Amino acid sequence: MRDAETRVAGALERALPRSLVALFDASFIRSCGLYDEFVHRLVLRVFRESGLEPAAREGGSAEEIAVRAGLETGRALAPLDWMLRHLAAKQVLEEEAVGGTLRRFRARLPLPALDPSPVRAEQRRHDPSWLPSYALAETAAEHYSAFFRGEATGEEILFSPARFYLWFDYFSNNNGLYAVNNRVGAIAVEEWMPPGGAAILELGGGLASAAIALLERFEQAGRLSEIREYRFTEIVPAFLRRGQRTLQTRFPDASFLKFCLLDMNRPFEEQGIARENLSVVYAVNTLHVAHDLDFTLGEVFRALRPGGRLIVSECVRPLPRQAIYVEFIFNLLETFRSPRLHPIYRPNGGFLTPEQWRGAMEASGFVDVRLLPDIVGLRNQFPTFHIAAIGATRPF
Repeated sequence: MRDAETRVAGALERALPRSLVALFDASFIRSCGLYDEFVHRLVLRVFRESGLEPAAREGGSAEEIAVRAGLETGRALAPLDWMLRHLAAKQVLEEEAVGGTLRRFRARLPLPALDPSPVRAEQRRHDPSWLPSYALAETAAEHYSAFFRGEATGEEILFSPARFYLWFDYFSNNNGLYAVNNRVGAIAVEEWMPPGGAAILELGGGLASAAIALLERFEQAGRLSEIREYRFTEIVPAFLRRGQRTLQTRFPDASFLKFCLLDMNRPFEEQGIARENLSVVYAVNTLHVAHDLDFTLGEVFRALRPGGRLIVSECVRPLPRQAIYVEFIFNLLETFRSPRLHPIYRPNGGFLTPEQWRGAMEASGFVDVRLLPDIVGLRNQFPTFHIAAIGATRPF
């Protein structure tokens, strides 16, 4: 293990709540660094293959560079802006503010040609559980040029039947990158769940890895009997069916498990979710793709009983405009990059900052907004730490 990663893990151990320390050890820190470098090398490859390097030599905004490179600007601007910010943070490009929020980028020198393969090989030696994340990033990189030219949508690239297996491997507790969000969320639910018999609804349950992590944590703590109902919901029928099979196989005697289709962008009540009936609404990496966050938070608020809690585990952007490596993949998807915006707490697609989460939740009537861990307190010392649970309460 490298000394730098050991030092970071030691500093995190002193800064994090005790319940989270084991999740963020030196091995995890090492894998984060490797994956960040792998994505960086893929970005460099996409930048060259898409004709963006010569377009960036003159300098310009994301839109100017996209036009110069002949990209289909309607879909390309958000992913390109992310790439430009990423490369500027890596000091490959120069960045300057030009009044307001407009930024200009310029490539002063030829971009380095860095092979991603050695990084993937090192990850395989170090911790192969992260490799599903590598496979998904490579798939995105392979098709980014076609996406930029308007020849394929991100949904066609990432969710074609031939590539569905990638998601089965990615949204899994066996995937070291993704599992940590599930485990942080499970810890938050155990710590923040209101007293009394709990009726929990999970939004966007996907392939059930988050539900399994939560129920296993309660099982290990001897608290599974406190869950009166766990309603697993999902909008994709294939995911719902697979999630149901997985949960019923793992917990064959769990009569509290319920399953239904639910679209968080439509009124909950017309989909069978009664008002003021839930103790907890839970979601892992889901709410950031709500088309209208205000609307969805309002539906959650009405579904919770007074004193009930919304608990989400999310990739949280420590600071505005900060590029996070998993966005390289998800920027291909329209639902990720193009939600309904709000000038204060939803100024862009993708992930939100702690302040934006607080603003959105409080605007919907929630109180006692909290984070586990406190990213605001951590970000000066750990500027790339971006995993947290956010909780908020419907007042009495």
